Amino acid sequence: MEDHSFFNNMMLNLRSTCKYYTGYPKDLGPSRVLHFTSEREFVHLLHQGHRVVVAFTIKSNYTKHLDKVLEEAAAEFYPEIKFMRVECPKYIGFCMTRQKKDYPFIEMFHSPEQANQTRGVDPNVTKYSVKVLPYNYDVSAYGFREFFKRHNIQSSSHK
Repeated sequence: MEDHSFFNNMMLNLRSTCKYYTGYPKDLGPSRVLHFTSEREFVHLLHQGHRVVVAFTIKSNYTKHLDKVLEEAAAEFYPEIKFMRVECPKYIGFCMTRQKKDYPFIEMFHSPEQANQTRGVDPNVTKYSVKVLPYNYDVSAYGFREFFKRHNIQSSSHK
């Protein structure tokens, strides 16, 4: 009986500490994926200095898989990198500005800077330019780690 409990304890420890898929669902805690509600909230998040990975989605079977991947990656890279999901049928205007036709797709936004004001623009409106990196890696937590490594993005848990 003692070997059985030792084995169970060892497996529980392995499952809780292993970063790679072990066949068992991980306990990720509360959801860290933000749901898009407005462009103003999105811009505010960028101005706080966070990098924001945004998944532009429509309702499909693949979206269920993508939600699980986003949850896992958001838990792993919290708080340095924020993950956000935009439901494109709800927020058509924001999705159309990205000028993509294939859904879902993922992009990372970072480093907002004030853009030059042009003549004829309302002086009460401040325009910003934001750097955007298209995500074209494997849609998994491992894929996000490789993507961040490739673009020299450090997370406190991965130094």
